[in-house]
Amino acid sequence: MRFAAASPLACLALIGIALAGIGCGSQDDSTPVACLEGAPAYEKALRNAPVEVLLQGETPISECLAANQQSGDLAQVGEAMVETATRLNAEARANPDTNAALQLGYLLGAAQRGAASSEGIHSDLVRRLTVAARYAPDRDPLPPGFFGHYREGFTAGRASG
Repeated sequence: MRFAAASPLACLALIGIALAGIGCGSQDDSTPVACLEGAPAYEKALRNAPVEVLLQGETPISECLAANQQSGDLAQVGEAMVETATRLNAEARANPDTNAALQLGYLLGAAQRGAASSEGIHSDLVRRLTVAARYAPDRDPLPPGFFGHYREGFTAGRASG
């Protein structure tokens, strides 16, 4: 059997078509860059709660939980969210008059909103966030008003986070 030699231009065209085909049908489940900036980015954005909270002014927290998220991105997002929840919990316990409980609720509501369409891959993260949010050393009760502010933030985060 004898094959005709293809021109370099024809080869490049075939490679281009093959590469274009690879992208067809794939979903963009990449994590937005704003979500990978660490806990300080979440803390800064949450200062706007209960109104619209956007990381770097453009990304809702719920979008940080992509449907088929890469494990490395999920770990990085999860670490930042849990660190943020832990800090906000400590602040809410130490200074109940701050907006920390509201911000904490918003973070959890937004995380649940994002996790709702991810077929369970974020369920462990949501459980860890819930534990961090409701942590009370020595089983002491959380400060009066904590759950009211938390619920207000949670409702806002679940609706628009």
